[in-house]
Amino acid sequence: MKQYGVPIVPGSDGVVATAEEALEWARKIGFPVIVKATAGGGGRGMRIVRNEDELPTLYRQAQSEAAGAFGNGDLYLERYVEHPRHIEFQVLADEHGNVVSLGERECSIQRRHQKLLEESPSVKMTPELRKEVGDILSKTLSQVGYHNAGTIEFLMDQQSRLYFIEMNTRIQVEHPVTEMVTDVDLVKSQIMIAAGAKLSDVLQGPIVHRGHAIECRINAEHPRSSPRRQARSPPSTLRRHRRPHRHRRLRRRHHPPYYDSLIAKLVVRGKDRNEAIQRMSRALGMFIVEGIFTTIPCTEEFSPTRFSRGNFDTGLLRGSWRRGSE
Repeated sequence: MKQYGVPIVPGSDGVVATAEEALEWARKIGFPVIVKATAGGGGRGMRIVRNEDELPTLYRQAQSEAAGAFGNGDLYLERYVEHPRHIEFQVLADEHGNVVSLGERECSIQRRHQKLLEESPSVKMTPELRKEVGDILSKTLSQVGYHNAGTIEFLMDQQSRLYFIEMNTRIQVEHPVTEMVTDVDLVKSQIMIAAGAKLSDVLQGPIVHRGHAIECRINAEHPRSSPRRQARSPPSTLRRHRRPHRHRRLRRRHHPPYYDSLIAKLVVRGKDRNEAIQRMSRALGMFIVEGIFTTIPCTEEFSPTRFSRGNFDTGLLRGSWRRGSE
């Protein structure tokens, strides 16, 4: 990405093998910095370091956590962007060198670096910036020979500058948000691309964005856990579960319990952002989950907060949590 002119967050050239090496990089980059696991995500193996004194301890904590979670304790280091927004772009690329951007998703509503809510489009993106980033990504991915669906993730600083952080070379949990506003079946498109189809045959026309979509992830999490602790719900039995009825402006999916705390996701579409927020609020109110703690009470509180005004960053939920369903 750096080679092809995509703006990136300043950081180490690769793995930092020791705390001493991490300290050398931190002095070059400038504090605050963040050490991150190379082998995983979901907020594990990450520590924010604000000065030299705390770096050795936090480095070892991140290394130990990464080794336990992913079987690989390798870390890298980059500058920590204060009060960022998390913006990601969905792309499709075929093996014939054709690449298209399907626009962005705003993923800034997070807890412990785990996404809880995603929406498209982002209130912070202008048409000019959206086209500029889309053109850069299309050129870059074509030059490197990428073909598949994919998501390119950025941090946006308070001056609306974007910095590349990583690419997910797969379909992501939040892909229905993009499907809702573009009417493009991303899973079907991915399969057709794998079979050798050209994008012109996959998409059969230009990408047209309509309305606004929001996805809420419904997790089994204990509301009283501090952000420094794992917020998993304690072992318990799901006694009762009722979902809102599905229709063309509302989708809900359920997930197996083998991977993380995600138990369901709820996606709505409206003609604009206000209507999408209202529909999400109604749909969340129709969910009934008994026997476990969930994130539903937290997401129900978004509408009267800074979220509805678009004035938020990835720290909106830091430390704020109420008692969930029990």
